[in-house]
Amino acid sequence: MPRTPVDITVPDLSGTRALVTGASDGVGLIVAERLARAGADVLMPVRNRAKGIAAADRIRAAAPGATLDVRELDLASQASVRRLATELLAEGRPLDLLINNAGVMTPPERRVTEDGFELQLATNHLGHFALVGRLLPLLRGARVTTQSSVAVRRAAVHWDDLQWQQGYDAQKAYASSKLAVSLFGLHLDRLSRERGWGLASNVSHPGISATNLLASQPAMGRAEDTRAVRVIRWLATSRLPFAQTAAEGALPALYAATDPRAEGGRFYGPGGFQHASGAPAEQKPYPPLTDVAEAERVWAVSGELTGVKWTP
Repeated sequence: MPRTPVDITVPDLSGTRALVTGASDGVGLIVAERLARAGADVLMPVRNRAKGIAAADRIRAAAPGATLDVRELDLASQASVRRLATELLAEGRPLDLLINNAGVMTPPERRVTEDGFELQLATNHLGHFALVGRLLPLLRGARVTTQSSVAVRRAAVHWDDLQWQQGYDAQKAYASSKLAVSLFGLHLDRLSRERGWGLASNVSHPGISATNLLASQPAMGRAEDTRAVRVIRWLATSRLPFAQTAAEGALPALYAATDPRAEGGRFYGPGGFQHASGAPAEQKPYPPLTDVAEAERVWAVSGELTGVKWTP
């Protein structure tokens, strides 16, 4: 069946404070704008401050009077995560929503961060793990939504070589990092219930969306879009049900983070054909997401690598 464009109503968020990683571009920018238009005070921690300020200006143009706070954060740097968390903890203002959205996708050559971590693992997972852990005292009563990917459908965490030092595979490294952060997002809800942390955590994914993660991104070593990327971009603007726009891809995260019917420990994505497009809905987690022992292992190893102690 032809695809029908979809949207959702974001409830009134006046008086709430939301933090969105990766809010300077793509799906994150759309999420931040929708939250601001609904009345939330939106915290936008970004790696490139000039780009973040430009994004905030764009949001204010669409939502006059929006309350936006651009901060600096490089999720690939544990020191940067620690600095931002220290700032926010010192300010002491609670967070109501935290959306772990930022990501890096398939740099063609292996890249290593200042901490010695493979870039995708560092940015997509370890940075978010450390950020949420360090901000835990501000998250009582909050909802945390972590952005997953259809890539985790048949993924596995690459335990044999977590940093991809032997035989880097860009696609598998991406899928491994997204599976790790998704397992983290679901396990966070289990531990919150067990330990009384007072937050709810769920996971969403954007389906097959023409986001800026698919752009050529010369800084990531891609001089031009691949044929697959061009096909996805074309499908996103067609009426075929195999892909959707970035604005539509933002809806599952918005639903998971703000809709009163969304719950912790659940998995949300597009409700259409093969969960590639369509209105956001709860869906059965992909099989790799249901392995509790694997989630516990991800949690333990991530704690060792980042040194983050989860104390409310």
